[in-house]
Amino acid sequence: MAEPGPSPPPTEAPAIHTRGYQQELLQESLRRNIVIALDTGSGKTHIAMLRMKHEVEQQTKKICWFSAPTVALIEQQRDVIASAIPVPVGLISGASEPDQWRDADLWTKILTSYRIVVSTPQILLDALRHGYINLGAHISLLVFDEAHHATLRHPYNEIMKGFYTPLPAREGNDPQGIVRPAVLGLTASPLYGGNVEGAFKNLEANLDCVIRSSRLNRDELSTFVHRPVFKHALYQTITYGDILPSRNIAALESLLERLDIEDDPYVVSLRSQLAKLQPGEQRNRVDQKLSKTLFKRDTFTHRGLRDLARTATDLCYELGVWAADWYIWKVLQQIKEQQMFHTGIMAAWQAKEKAYLLRLTSLIAVEQVSYEPEVILASSSPKVHTLIQCLMAEERSVRMEGDIYSGIVFATRRAAVVALVEILSSLPALQERFRIGCLLGTSNSIQRRDFLDITRDFVKETATQTLKDFKIGDKNLVVATSVAEEGLDIQACGNVIRFNPPDNMVSWAQSRGRARKQKSTYVIMFGRDATAVSKIAEWEQMEREMVALYTDFNREQEEVVTEGLELDDPIQFKVDTTGALLTLDSAIGHLHHFCSILPRSGNGPCLPIFDLDPPEMEEGWHSLNPAPGVPEYKGPWGATCILPRQVRSELRKYTVSCVYPSKRSARNHAAFFAYYNLYQNGLLNDHLLPLTSVIEPDEDGAVKLLLQEVEERAGLANVPIQMDPWLIAKDEVQWWYNELSIGDLPPLFLFTRVPLPLFHGNEFPMLYVPGKGAIKVSIHSTAADVDVDDDDVIEKATEYTRRMFASLYNARMEPGKTDFCYAFLPMEESKADARWDQRKQWQQHRLEEGISSRLQNADRVNADALAKEYDYPLDMALVRSNEKYDKVLRFIGWHYGPLSEEEEEELRDRYDGFPDFELTFPLLYVQPFPKRANFLIPLDSDQSGLSHERPFLLHPKFATLDMSSAETVQYAFQLPSVLHWLSSAITVNDMRSTLLGPSPPLSSIPFPLLKAAITASASQEIDNYQRLETLGDTVLKFATSINLFSQYPLWHEGYLARRKDHAVSNSRLAKDAMRLGLEKWIIRDQFVPKRKWRPRYVDESTLPKSRKQIKREEEECKDAEEEDVDKDADAEVDADAKGKSREPPARKKKKRTQNLSTKMLADVVESLIGAAYEHGSFDLGVEAIKLFGIGIETWDTVPNCVEKVLSRVEHVNDLPPQLALVEEMLGYRFSLPILLVEALTHGSYTGDIVDTVSYERLEFLGDAVLDMIVTDFLYHAEGKNYGPGHMHIRKESLVNCHLLAYICMNASALVDATMPSWNAQDGVFLTCDTQRIHLHQCLLHSSPIVLDDLNVTFARYEKNSDAIQLALDEDFIYPWAALTSLQASKFISDMLESLLGAVFLDSHGNLDTVRSVLRVLGFMNIMERIVRDEVDVLHPVSRLGIWAAKNKHTWEIKTEKAHGNISCVVLIDNEEEFRATEKFRGKMSLNEVRFAAAEGAVRKLHVIEHEEPNDVDDTEWGDIPEYIV
Repeated sequence: MAEPGPSPPPTEAPAIHTRGYQQELLQESLRRNIVIALDTGSGKTHIAMLRMKHEVEQQTKKICWFSAPTVALIEQQRDVIASAIPVPVGLISGASEPDQWRDADLWTKILTSYRIVVSTPQILLDALRHGYINLGAHISLLVFDEAHHATLRHPYNEIMKGFYTPLPAREGNDPQGIVRPAVLGLTASPLYGGNVEGAFKNLEANLDCVIRSSRLNRDELSTFVHRPVFKHALYQTITYGDILPSRNIAALESLLERLDIEDDPYVVSLRSQLAKLQPGEQRNRVDQKLSKTLFKRDTFTHRGLRDLARTATDLCYELGVWAADWYIWKVLQQIKEQQMFHTGIMAAWQAKEKAYLLRLTSLIAVEQVSYEPEVILASSSPKVHTLIQCLMAEERSVRMEGDIYSGIVFATRRAAVVALVEILSSLPALQERFRIGCLLGTSNSIQRRDFLDITRDFVKETATQTLKDFKIGDKNLVVATSVAEEGLDIQACGNVIRFNPPDNMVSWAQSRGRARKQKSTYVIMFGRDATAVSKIAEWEQMEREMVALYTDFNREQEEVVTEGLELDDPIQFKVDTTGALLTLDSAIGHLHHFCSILPRSGNGPCLPIFDLDPPEMEEGWHSLNPAPGVPEYKGPWGATCILPRQVRSELRKYTVSCVYPSKRSARNHAAFFAYYNLYQNGLLNDHLLPLTSVIEPDEDGAVKLLLQEVEERAGLANVPIQMDPWLIAKDEVQWWYNELSIGDLPPLFLFTRVPLPLFHGNEFPMLYVPGKGAIKVSIHSTAADVDVDDDDVIEKATEYTRRMFASLYNARMEPGKTDFCYAFLPMEESKADARWDQRKQWQQHRLEEGISSRLQNADRVNADALAKEYDYPLDMALVRSNEKYDKVLRFIGWHYGPLSEEEEEELRDRYDGFPDFELTFPLLYVQPFPKRANFLIPLDSDQSGLSHERPFLLHPKFATLDMSSAETVQYAFQLPSVLHWLSSAITVNDMRSTLLGPSPPLSSIPFPLLKAAITASASQEIDNYQRLETLGDTVLKFATSINLFSQYPLWHEGYLARRKDHAVSNSRLAKDAMRLGLEKWIIRDQFVPKRKWRPRYVDESTLPKSRKQIKREEEECKDAEEEDVDKDADAEVDADAKGKSREPPARKKKKRTQNLSTKMLADVVESLIGAAYEHGSFDLGVEAIKLFGIGIETWDTVPNCVEKVLSRVEHVNDLPPQLALVEEMLGYRFSLPILLVEALTHGSYTGDIVDTVSYERLEFLGDAVLDMIVTDFLYHAEGKNYGPGHMHIRKESLVNCHLLAYICMNASALVDATMPSWNAQDGVFLTCDTQRIHLHQCLLHSSPIVLDDLNVTFARYEKNSDAIQLALDEDFIYPWAALTSLQASKFISDMLESLLGAVFLDSHGNLDTVRSVLRVLGFMNIMERIVRDEVDVLHPVSRLGIWAAKNKHTWEIKTEKAHGNISCVVLIDNEEEFRATEKFRGKMSLNEVRFAAAEGAVRKLHVIEHEEPNDVDDTEWGDIPEYIV
């Protein structure tokens, strides 16, 4: 991938000193396209940098593209370029991200961020083929390093032929337009083949260049190019008799002579498959594979052992007996060491083949070689001795010159390299002088590798480390294959030895270029014959011809028609909108990529298959005895391309006729048309890539939405604050009249400035008052157009409201202010109110007479004064002690004495320091009010919420009494709760009329459901959206799944799943919520009456500002926008300060916002969908989904979707016989049996019974159906009211793959197995018998791997099924351990889900029918028991995580592999707490041991004993770990 940012350019570009020949070739490259041919070390890259520097200075829009054949080379060249040219230089490499060409945004970023890009040519070719880069529009200069590779089908040649040649010429056109870029090639040897002139013409034609070297400055060039002194070393070749002297080769050959290929597991498997297959395509395919395998004797094991013997034999002739014996011993030792591990080379080998190979190699009686130097030398070839002598002489010569030796030995074979390193490193005489490294070619392919690839493990150091050590001098001799000939940045050395003569002139020139130190030597080793020496003379002559050609002033480029390739038709397809190009050469690669991302069943890769016409082998050739020869067939050929069964049948095959000259051409054409067909049917995008392979930002259209990445994290969105239900328009004076009653309190008039909605009886809240239980509230709302004109009534109501609330909340109210948003007034004046009105008049008279003292006002009076005036009345309610004036106390009665000693002491202590205190009677008997202030929350018991503080005594002289009746005080306490509920009710009604109003069905959703649906848990209300969100999430996924399933019949499960995930993602739902303004209706503000509540004023939108805030704002610029005030501020306003301050100048108010998590927005969408489903089932649920859209334009009801799917289902006869058995096991008979066939068809199935798609689509649907049934059951579980956490863990205990696989294997039916028998006494008679067939045995597949998995899993099932069933029936702990021990492959549980999907469709979408099938299978009984008996289902890994988080411990489950075992260690605070170990048998055994370790730690730490009921629901539940699902 491109690096995260541009490489930082140097602040000042370093000075570039250009030699004469470099300047000459630079000027030539500015005039025309050229390939620069200069020796290694002469500075070709320097010329390229000068050319690119010139280009980026001239071009402002286009970029330069530098390509080199290897990753190591492009990394090296990028660093060089970036250090010399002060522009951003990008690096793109398939090694860091092989799928980089799938992201259009990346390419856009590259083209805009960088001026020079360095990459391998395949990266550029892929980008061009997929239309991400337009060669003419985006690139002004192409630089090809090692340009001699531009032949045949090399990416260099493909770029030029496919994308350069069709463009308009650069000359005569605007270079900024769409024209051919300039081309510059770099090479040390522009020659392949023996014809110099012909090779030049081909290379020049392919690159549209002329090959040039310096013609004017050759003398200068010679001073910088140090040609080594050429030497040759002759050795005597070895001749052996009929028997080689190597004992290990003899042992290996002895085994090979005894081998019978019919015993090879691969051949056995093919014959087994052939015996079971019915006539048809798959049988023909296996027949051909078996015949070709036997004809070529080409199984993995047999070929590998033959290769080992052949390689060892070659080593014996070339290096001697010791090397051959060592090589065989080392290979077999490596195999034995790796057999205990599941990594390394052997990890990619099939299990049976590996076992077969290990058994065979154990029969080879190999001897370990001796490392005695005398033995090594005595058993080494004359060629090795000659190499040693040559190395010693070269090292001595360099040392005598006072220099340090550095050299490279080139050998052709990898085996020869590792053997030479072993020999040279084992000889003491050489160890003193040489520090030896090994350099081999590498491959990171994950495909099945060759047997002898195991030799890669012989080399312990990486190539990078070896090169680094060589560069810094830690190593002075490297033995290498041809990988070191070109490209890599290898330190210039003084000696190069060719252990094998070069294969061609390029190899000769490239390896020679490594010896470029002054006085360097280049040694080629020859056998004692004249042919090799004459070859060198021929190459020297060719080099002279080559130099003459590229220094010829008069030679110009000539056109060449072809290179002699096998030409296909020039067929191609180009997408006009992107420029993406499909060619014959690229089609097969595209198909492989398309198949690689298809959903898999977990068994083997998904690959396209090509059947040739005619077949290569005669049918049944493998069974002929003796086997005849195979006549050569030269064509014409045809082919059929068959895609995996996950692709719909109408797109799965494409056949081309027998008209093509070669097998390759036929395959290419079949692949081309098959891929083109996928594009035409909408399974590819306009970049000719599968839909899920790319990421696009555009959100228009179903396909483009599919391409977007699903955002999983919960981000933050800046949204308007919660709706203010009391907000009115400026200057609004209208009031609405309503009636309010609270329990047995006298009813009140409720006047509001906004009309209240009409409520139904069951919608009113209950107040839960300590000591009184539940109290019913009712509000009678009048018509909206009725207003109140009597100003006196409103004035009385607002004044009554002020006095009422001031008794409790005066500190937060503004003195004398009565412009409330609502007002209350008793409907009838009570006797108590009349008495208190009289007392208030008396107090007003006292105030006018100046009799009142401090702390008294019109609403508060000294308790002693009032008591004496009114004969110690008993109807008082609120009392305040003067020393704690702000704390209100409940009046209990008068205490007339006497006092106990304790009471008197306490009273005197209270008034200690009051000089005028005198103990007199009666005293006030008071008690603090209960702390409970939110009466909307139910009480836990009759005693809950009561004050637990004991009553105490106050002296009335030092106490103040609030002049309010007991009824008024009760109103003051309880009305804030009523008003809070009313605020929520107005919010719900506003949402109902505004958002849901256009849809009458949605607006009919009951008030309690809507209120819960938009109430966030942060509000701490009784009911919030969490349960409804869990239900709605499942409804949304279910409805989305069936809609996508219906709308896109050609999409495979991978496309459907990706599209569904995007539709239901939090980011998608949050965007739609914000688009509709849903955030303003989300009830999320906490109701805290005891600390923050006060009555609302008309002119406020926030709580009042503190004095500090007011002062700060007044100091700011008068034109500044008004600052937001924290909605939770609890500020006191000083009355005097407020009274003296002037009104602040009018300011433009800023829209008030707050950050809200996108998850909350998404959750509310899902909860509204859940509420709709609760009220009106799926039809109303889909109606709610349509309201939000979630990026899918067309929504249909579930029944309509099902009918649309069924309308496309064909009626088919002659179906597999096991269908009736499956129907018996399910307890359901299909009206469309083809659905059952599809549900049973594995992706590997190649039979011709029914040409249906494999089960993945139905599994996708069945998964949603099962989730819906389980979630609906848990949500409505009687008497449980499960929270989301508890629903989650119970659901995962029911839908995990272990349980579903168990249920699948547990389903069975008895079949009649009566067989005829005969004996002498009775003759022929019938033996009655039955056979039990299990559901999993009815899977249609053609894979031996699937068969093995089924058999092994069923064996585990038979061993553990009784224990599992007993635990499911009776145990109170869910049997995670026993279920996990099944280690069932996922396709078994997928099979069950696909069957449920098939039943759902066949029953026309009837979930009750699916429930009936689940009951027959035993699933419903398990689910009902888990709920009924409160079975403990929490997974031990999850339980351990919850416990650690709660107790603030760090924890980790660490995996270790050793000696064929796998261990999982539970670490608590980095200390080992528990360890579990098992034999490693793949991923499933990893899950099993992970579970066992967690379970052991849970037991040891006594986690369950310390668990609390709320621990589960307090947990943030993300995706369930993969060891569960």
